[in-house]
Amino acid sequence: MIRSVAVIALDRVAVFELGVLTEVFGTDRTEDGFPGYRFTVCTADGGPVRTASGFGLTPQADLAPVDEADLVAVPAYTRGGEIPEAVLAALRRAADRGAYVFSVCSAAFVLGAAGLLDGRECTTHWKYADELQRRHPSARVRCNSLYVADGTVLTSAGTAAGIDACLHLVRQEHGSGTATRLARRMVVPPHRDGGQSQYVEAPIPATPDAPTLEPVLSWLVGHLDRPTTVDELAARAGMSPRTFARRFRAETGTTPHDWLTNQRVLLARRLLEETHLSVESVADHSGFPDAAALRHHFARRVGTTPQGYRTTFRDRVPAAG
Repeated sequence: MIRSVAVIALDRVAVFELGVLTEVFGTDRTEDGFPGYRFTVCTADGGPVRTASGFGLTPQADLAPVDEADLVAVPAYTRGGEIPEAVLAALRRAADRGAYVFSVCSAAFVLGAAGLLDGRECTTHWKYADELQRRHPSARVRCNSLYVADGTVLTSAGTAAGIDACLHLVRQEHGSGTATRLARRMVVPPHRDGGQSQYVEAPIPATPDAPTLEPVLSWLVGHLDRPTTVDELAARAGMSPRTFARRFRAETGTTPHDWLTNQRVLLARRLLEETHLSVESVADHSGFPDAAALRHHFARRVGTTPQGYRTTFRDRVPAAG
């Protein structure tokens, strides 16, 4: 369970990415029923550092809290200088004792320099993915992922993908209900499907014959318990099935089937946490044809059985506040 968080701010730290970590783990919302964390911003020597925006940042501590933290995070920074060896050593120690080690955007290069990406799947901002792979050939860089969790080592893509990765950690530690409530508080989606291909600089032009699919997606989320076909969705969007499938991938980065299955699994997680419905009823309410189909897709996406998930998370979800 994550109870303490240490953030390592390097010279020319990116303010937004630091802010993401602060918003999720450093803002006290315990009065509203959210988990609380001991949150510390650290620097290599305990002294101030510059931000990428030009103003200075005074930390709370040197690297000492890193050795006790359950989560050690490194926000993005403007690369160019040497990474202090003390920082790399502290990250190695954290990984060795089983703490979560998490990089946002360009900070994946810091984890790479510490040797923590060797043999692991990872990601970074799509602009830097090829360079990260060249510098660390034994890493398996997934350039289209918003974030990657390989054991206790997490890496996220650029900027807002850090929010996705933070919510993933909250979901893993405290359950889908808590992550969804926190996302609602932050006014962000609790889970984004698709990958970075949605954001690479090759935009699909907005044309009259390819309007946004947001109304169809909103309808789908509200009717997850219904059997749905691509032909039906295409008709609802006023497109041919072929055009709809192409447009769907352009807007979401994935296929209609995969997107819908992910949404159904998310609903099933919430029902398992918040209700006493049987697994068969959860399957029915979340749109799976039977419990066997739910178990299959749940295991592929969550890594456990529905009953195992319920046992783990039912007692972790705080009362709504």
